Amino acid sequence: MKKFTIIGGGVAGLTAAIGLNKIGIQVSIFESAKILAGIGAGFGLAANAIQALDYLDLKDGVIPLGHYLENYNILDEQGKILASPETKKISTQYEQDNFAIHRADLHQFLLQQINITDLHLGKRAFKVEEDAAGIAVFFEDGTVHKTDYLIVADGVKSQLRQQLIPHSAPRYAGYTCWRATINNAHINLKTGFETWGSKGRFGMTPLVGNKIYWYACINAEANSARYRNYTIQDLKLNFAHYHDPIPKVLAETKDEQLIWNDIIDIKPLKHLALGNILFIGDAGHATTPNMGQGACQAIEDVAVLVDELKKTKDVTLAFKHFEQRRLKRTRYITETSWTIGKIAQWQNPISIMARNTLMTILPEKIKQHQLKTLLSVDFMK
Repeated sequence: MKKFTIIGGGVAGLTAAIGLNKIGIQVSIFESAKILAGIGAGFGLAANAIQALDYLDLKDGVIPLGHYLENYNILDEQGKILASPETKKISTQYEQDNFAIHRADLHQFLLQQINITDLHLGKRAFKVEEDAAGIAVFFEDGTVHKTDYLIVADGVKSQLRQQLIPHSAPRYAGYTCWRATINNAHINLKTGFETWGSKGRFGMTPLVGNKIYWYACINAEANSARYRNYTIQDLKLNFAHYHDPIPKVLAETKDEQLIWNDIIDIKPLKHLALGNILFIGDAGHATTPNMGQGACQAIEDVAVLVDELKKTKDVTLAFKHFEQRRLKRTRYITETSWTIGKIAQWQNPISIMARNTLMTILPEKIKQHQLKTLLSVDFMK
């Protein structure tokens, strides 16, 4: 029996393992972390991701973990609506809803769906070699694993991708980000929003369990020593003049709840399949979070991969067909998200005034174009 190996135990890797198991393919999963706890905060599962989960027979287990998002407005720093994406109306292609979910909750659910003996923790892969006998994966602990087919799902900083595809190192988007999950009891947030202002962006959404996930993005040099040491007090001062409930949300957050990182992606690749090696999720098409599609595209990847493996026993051909179906869509999302991030992070007062004015007077049809392109295309075709 041919051996399948997955590098990475995140959303992409675990979902891939589940999807392959469902069609009778056993896999070995190798994850660099010693404990797999779903580090992070919240993220969106848009209708396209729910459709992919439905295809993989995982939807019913995930839905109770998510908070239903009826809308998600874009506001200015005074709280005026600049755009109001009609996600429910546009999502008719999939006939699914949109949700926000905590990464740890999704991770825990996915872990429960795999054979835990297939998962190997504390195994950081740094090199791969391939010859006529198969593929050899080298780990930092000195061990080597042999396999026939390799699915690389170890994230935006994947060393294997950077080895096999030169010039695919992560690129910095120009802004840094803080995130946290806090209690919603004193704020009573009912719906999510994102605010675009002169001092940066601030977004938040409710989660199940009466929680709030929030994030804040500020323009900065990469790996800034100044922002690395930012505290809640610093963020409170930065966003002090922003509309409610932003100041209150920051006041409810403790320093130890903060997660900080620079925002990065990878320039769209020309290939996702290299013979018997396939890149999925952030390892293949990491995107900035401005369209809320990082995890969504990873889950889409798995649905398409499973679909292709159902059609043929030639795995290499299935990998190639996967690439043909995924390159255009993931490129569109990566490039569009990059552009949205740049525009949303404008600081020049004149540029901001022009942007905000244009956003308020543009016809809804034009404002909804990008969302419609994303959610009205059937990724399974």
